[in-house]
Amino acid sequence: MKATSNLLLSLALLAPMASAAQTRGDLQCKPSGKDLIYDCVVRLARADRPVTGAQLSVSAEMPSMPGEHRLKPVKARPGKGPGEYVVRLDLDMPGEWDLKLRLTGAVRDQLVLHCEFDERGGRALRRPK
Repeated sequence: MKATSNLLLSLALLAPMASAAQTRGDLQCKPSGKDLIYDCVVRLARADRPVTGAQLSVSAEMPSMPGEHRLKPVKARPGKGPGEYVVRLDLDMPGEWDLKLRLTGAVRDQLVLHCEFDERGGRALRRPK
């Protein structure tokens, strides 16, 4: 019984450290010159440090039409700066999209960025809480 309570206490103490190490992401996209194709830079950080050495794949879905408008996962490649990854997205239509970022390799994580795409490009939106 005592070993179980010690384990639970240890896990409770580690939980705040695990949440502090969550991966955060941001995204900026420019139109490629072709309709609905965007060249994007994804910036990733974990514990306020750039995420480097990860493999990143990006998929997308329109939250307003689940199952109707989807983008299969596309592999990103390392960008110019630390924590930067570049990816080209070929979307079906402008509007709000949820981008699922899946990291493997040196860092394993998954996050979703809610983004808006239009003729000027794409950017992550902050969802109201």
